[in-house]
Amino acid sequence: MKNLFVTLAASFLLAVPAWAGTEHTGHGGEAHDAQPATLTEGQVRKVDREQGRLTLKHGPLENLGMPAMTMVFRVQNPAMLDKVAPGDNVRFLAERVNGAITVTRLETLQ
Repeated sequence: MKNLFVTLAASFLLAVPAWAGTEHTGHGGEAHDAQPATLTEGQVRKVDREQGRLTLKHGPLENLGMPAMTMVFRVQNPAMLDKVAPGDNVRFLAERVNGAITVTRLETLQ
């Protein structure tokens, strides 16, 4: 009986890594297939260095299940704000960081 329990427990523990992380829960609680987040194109509307925020008019945020709109984002690294100005076209990645939608990657477009 003890051997049966040990065998079942070991089987379960070995099986967990095979399915853990194959899905994640997106905005609204629905499950999505795990896939790398793509960058979204947008235009800088406002840079607020004091508050560490950036206002962007952007396309859909696929990884967050959000439509195109203009919104204010926190930035993960305040140095990002020194690289952009209102009117700049950018490509960026926004993710939930500690509950806040935050720009974690930012590239300017030429």
